[in-house]
Amino acid sequence: MRFPLALTLKIAKHITRNRLKGTSKFAMVLQLEPLHTCNLTCTGCGRIREYSTSLKDLVPLEQCLAAAAECDAPMVSICGGEPLIYPKIEELVAGLRAQGRILYICTNGVFMRKKMREHLAATYGPAVEPTVARLLSEGLITEKEAEQIRNPDEAARKKVTLGPTKWMYWNVHVDGLEYTHDLIVEREGVFKECVLAIRMAKIIGYQVATNTTVYKETNPAELEQMFQFLSSLQVDGHTISPGYDYDAAKKDMVKRLGRDPKDFFLTRDLVREKFKDIRRWGEQFTLFGTPVYLEFLAGRRELPCSAWAIPTYNVRGWKAPCYVMTEGHYGSYQEVLTKVDWEKYGTKDGVALNPKCENCMMHSGYEPSGALSTKLGDTWVNMKFNFGSKPRPYPASPELTKAAYNGATIGKGHLAEAKAAVNRELSGAKSAYQRNGDDHTHDHSGGGDSCGSSPERDALLAKVRDAKSAEVKAR
Repeated sequence: MRFPLALTLKIAKHITRNRLKGTSKFAMVLQLEPLHTCNLTCTGCGRIREYSTSLKDLVPLEQCLAAAAECDAPMVSICGGEPLIYPKIEELVAGLRAQGRILYICTNGVFMRKKMREHLAATYGPAVEPTVARLLSEGLITEKEAEQIRNPDEAARKKVTLGPTKWMYWNVHVDGLEYTHDLIVEREGVFKECVLAIRMAKIIGYQVATNTTVYKETNPAELEQMFQFLSSLQVDGHTISPGYDYDAAKKDMVKRLGRDPKDFFLTRDLVREKFKDIRRWGEQFTLFGTPVYLEFLAGRRELPCSAWAIPTYNVRGWKAPCYVMTEGHYGSYQEVLTKVDWEKYGTKDGVALNPKCENCMMHSGYEPSGALSTKLGDTWVNMKFNFGSKPRPYPASPELTKAAYNGATIGKGHLAEAKAAVNRELSGAKSAYQRNGDDHTHDHSGGGDSCGSSPERDALLAKVRDAKSAEVKAR
């Protein structure tokens, strides 16, 4: 099976129970955002921009648990922001598990190894030592970290931690191979840390999934290579969704990066072009979701939007009408269901009912439509897909690993030019990066700024300008 039987049955029972009760709209997945603070500034992410005035705000633990109980979704995706920054993330996970929820912790991966070390320290004993020794031998923990695990103090012993369970997945954000991913998250080294965290998680026994957002500049061939690499790491499954040009992300792109959103986000036609091979990917790799939704992405069918099935709860309440579009915040999930005019959103027979919905094909609106379809053919296709044999892991190889680390690891990251300039190569410095074997010349005559931007890059280039200015003054 692609998805564990116990989890599949839990979701199936939830759907059956609501249908027998005659409930037309009900929650399938709760997108729970206990905070919007993040340690990264990913290009295309509108959360830290839309909620810029409340980045320091937290949803109290009891309120988070009450929201989950209120909508009663069988699955909760803990996101944000970076959820591992939430001070009571361990207590939140424990509380949601006590409610019987299936959990996805959607993380950028930077703090994963720290959280896993805390779990090892809290549970350390003879049975854990072989795992610690292996992590040490593979360079996934340091000698100092191993010592801290083996000799925890009283506080570390008593700490509530995030341990492995079949009911929880680490859901790691990976948007491409090293160069592409680090460019999108606007920080070099993040891809490498994600891979180290995934390797460590699989050794300890966690379930790991990845989530990928596809943008206009995303190369489908690179995506396939990314799935091959992640599969070789024994990742349990993958979710994938097209990027959507929602307001907060578009405004940030123009103001902060000086880019035209049209050069970054996908139109509906471009989504279908990018995802034309997704059914084949679904046969080769463990894609989570339904084949009905995959057919929708590939342009083989139309689906209505079911945004009410994946509600979002955050520091301002229940966000509506959907995960990416904000028309208001409500005090209860029931208010969202009854007060939002759902006929004004999504599409009908492929025609957008709202201009803002024109290019949206995101999983948060359309994936539940595939899962909840009452057509007999759709039910059979979904069951066959999920209950069929799980694709085998892709064979690991030095060549595959070398291809994955195509950025900062080999000195060809997106900061390469700025770093070279800071190192006194103030004239004629060129990027070391080559894409598809061609020199990366920084010629953007075709539109857009494919080099991207980031606080790190901007800071380095500022140093270059300061150094040049100092040289001029010295003369």
